[in-house]
Amino acid sequence: MNPSEQFVESGISQENLKRTSCATMLTLAYQSLGVVYGDLSTSPLYVYKTTFSGKLSLKEDDEEIFGVLSFIFWTITVIALFKYVFIVMSADDNGEGGTFALYSLLCRHAKLSMLPNQQSTDEKLSAYATEDSADTWQSARLKLFFEKHPRFRKGLLIFVLLGTCMAIGDGVLTPAISVLSAVSGVKVKFSQLQDNYVVIISCVILVGLFSIQHHGTRRVAFLFAPIVAAWLFCISGIGIYNIIHWNPQIYQALSPFYMLRFLRTTGIEGWLSLGGVVLSITGVETMFTDMGHFSALSIKIAFTCLVYPCLILAYMGEAAFLTKHHEDIQRKTVFWPVFIVATFAAIVGSQAVISATFSIISQCCALNCFPRVKIIHTSSKIFGQIYIPEVNWILMCLSLGVTVGLRDTNKIGHAYGLAVTTVMFVTTCLMTLVIIIVWKQGIAKAMTCLLLFGSIELLYISASIYKVPEGGWIPFVLSFIFMGIMYTWNYGTMKKHQFDVENKVSMSRILALGPCLGIVRVPGVGLVYSNLASGIPAIFGHFVTNLPAFHQVLVFVCVKSVQVPYVGDNERLLISRIGPKEYGMFRCIVRYGYKDLQQEDYNFENKLLSGIVEFVETEEDNAGNSYCEENSISSSSLLRVGNNNDNNNEGHLEVSLCKEESVQILNAKESGVAYILGHCHAKAKKSSSILKKLAIDFVFSFLSKNSREPDVILKVPHTSLLEVGMIYYV
Repeated sequence: MNPSEQFVESGISQENLKRTSCATMLTLAYQSLGVVYGDLSTSPLYVYKTTFSGKLSLKEDDEEIFGVLSFIFWTITVIALFKYVFIVMSADDNGEGGTFALYSLLCRHAKLSMLPNQQSTDEKLSAYATEDSADTWQSARLKLFFEKHPRFRKGLLIFVLLGTCMAIGDGVLTPAISVLSAVSGVKVKFSQLQDNYVVIISCVILVGLFSIQHHGTRRVAFLFAPIVAAWLFCISGIGIYNIIHWNPQIYQALSPFYMLRFLRTTGIEGWLSLGGVVLSITGVETMFTDMGHFSALSIKIAFTCLVYPCLILAYMGEAAFLTKHHEDIQRKTVFWPVFIVATFAAIVGSQAVISATFSIISQCCALNCFPRVKIIHTSSKIFGQIYIPEVNWILMCLSLGVTVGLRDTNKIGHAYGLAVTTVMFVTTCLMTLVIIIVWKQGIAKAMTCLLLFGSIELLYISASIYKVPEGGWIPFVLSFIFMGIMYTWNYGTMKKHQFDVENKVSMSRILALGPCLGIVRVPGVGLVYSNLASGIPAIFGHFVTNLPAFHQVLVFVCVKSVQVPYVGDNERLLISRIGPKEYGMFRCIVRYGYKDLQQEDYNFENKLLSGIVEFVETEEDNAGNSYCEENSISSSSLLRVGNNNDNNNEGHLEVSLCKEESVQILNAKESGVAYILGHCHAKAKKSSSILKKLAIDFVFSFLSKNSREPDVILKVPHTSLLEVGMIYYV
C-alpha cells in the first residue's frame, strides 16, 4: 500500500496531513475527485436545460445566453471558490467539516450544546481544544445572549436540523436528477424513444445503485477518480472546441455587466430562471462535508487546479454552442462516448451524496436527533465508510418516487435547487457566528460575510420558492417529515434524561444501607447501563426493590456523546469510584464523538475491568473516600484508561496484582458478568396538550419500538442481559 492510501485509510487528522509530502498531497487531491466532485461535475448536464425552461425559452437570444453564463461564472467563483475554498473550509473541527462541525465549534465556545451529561472533564479532551485568545466585546455579548435565552439555543438547533434535513433531501434528489439527466441523452440517437422507457431505464440504474451500497465504496474508490477525471477532461475539451469553432467572443460574458442587462431585459422571467442557474453549484457543500476523509489542502488543490477551470470551460463551450443553435437549448448533442462517461459520472456523483447521507444520519444518532438505526462499518481500514440499511432503502423508494412522479429534470431541478441553496444559507449563518464567537473577529467582518454570500443565496432561494408548485414542494415535504422525526426524538430523549436526573437515587440513601447495600451480594460483576454521568440511576433502585440481590462488583456505565468529532482510545473511558472501597461500586463513562461509531466491538468487558483494576492499583490511599452525592467523579479519583490491552486476550486479564481488591475484581469476573439495561416507555401526562400526547404517545412511541434496541447497539450478549422495565411520564 502506498503512503497516500495509508493516510486515507487510517482516517488521520488534518494536522498530520500537513506533514505529508507533496506527492502524497497530489495523490489525495486526485483521489478526492471520485468522492467529492462527482455531483458538482455532472451539473453541466442539466443547468442550461433547466434555466431556459418555461417562458424564458420563448425569447432566446445571444444576450440572454451571455447573461446566464455570467451568472454561472460568478456564482461558481463567489460561492464555491471564495466562500467555501477560502473561508468556510478554514472553519474545520479537528479536520472535520459540515454543518455539525460548525455547530460543534459553536457549542464548545459558547456553551450552546443541547446534549445531556456535559461535564467539565470533557473540556480536557485533546480534540476539545479552544482558542486561548480573549473574547471581544461582540463575542462576549453574543455568548451572554445565548446563555440568557434558552429559546434561541433551541431555535439554533432547529435551524441546524433544517439544514441537515435539506442535506438529506439532497440525497434523495441527486440520484434522481443525475441519472435521469444522463439517461435522457440516449434520446438524441433514438428520438422516437418514449419518455416512459427513459424513466424505466433510470429506475433500473437507481435500483442497481442502491442495491450495491452494502458493499461499501472501498474497493471501487480508486475507480471513481478516473471516471470523474475523464468526464472533466471530456467536457472541458468539448468546451474549448465549441468556443473556438462557434463563438470565440464568449469570454465577454464573464463581465458582471451582462448579469444586470439580463435581469433588466428579462424581468421576472429572468429572475425565476435563476433557480436553474443555482444548479451549477450543487455539490459544493460536499467539499466541506467530506473534508475529514482527505484534507483541506488536497480538496482545494483539486478544485482550483482542475475542477474549477474544467467547469468554467464546459459552461462557456455550451454557451458558445447555444449562441449558434438556439433550437438545441433543450437538446444538446451527446455522442456515445460522452453519454457513457456521463452515465458513470452521474452514478459516481449519486454514490458520493448517498454515502454523505449515511454519515449525516450517523451523526444525528450520536447527537440524539435521530432514532437508533443499524450502522454497518463497510471497511476495517477507511474511517467513516458506513452503510445504514434502513436509510438506504428509504432513500431508494423516495428517489424512485421522485423519478416516476415528476419524470422531468426541470421539475426535479426546481426541488434540487431549493434544497441546495437552503443548506448553503444555513452554512453562511453558522459561519457568521463562528467568525464572531470562535475566530473572535469584529461584527463588521461577520456581517460582510453574511451580506455578501447570504444575499446571493437568498436571491436563489427566492427564485426557487416561486417554483414550489412545479416540484419545489418536494424538499419542503421531505424536510418537514425528517424534522418532525428528529425533533420528536430529541425532545423525547431529553425528557427521558430529565426524568432520570429527577428520580436518581441519592448517595446518602446508598451509604445508609451499608456495604452490603441492604441486599445479598452475589459473586460476579454487574454492569448497570444508565444515561446519567453522576448519581445512581432509578433503575437500580427499581431492580433491587423487586429482586433484593446484586453482584459483588457494581459498575455504573454511562455511554454518552461529546461535542467533538472523535475521541481517542486513550481518552475513551473515565473510571471513578462510588462510595468507600468496601462497597465495590465504580462508575465508567464511555465517551464518543459525533463521528465515532458507538458500538462495543473491541472486547469491552476486558478493557473495562482491566481499567478498573488499573484504577485500583494506582489509586491514592485517600482517593477512595472522595465521593459526593451529586458528582462521584473528582480530580483525585478519576483515571483515563488507555488502549494498552490486547483485544485478543478474551479469557484473562494481564495486570499486576498488588492489592487484595484487584484479586476480588478478577475473581468476580470469573464468576460472570451481567448487563443490566433499563427498558423504559414514555407516556405523556394526562394534563399534557393534544400535540404533546400525539408526539409522545404515538410518534415517539412508534419510533422507540421500531428503532434499534440499546443492547443491540452496545453488542450486549443476550445470555448475560437483564432488562428493567419502567414507565416515565413527560
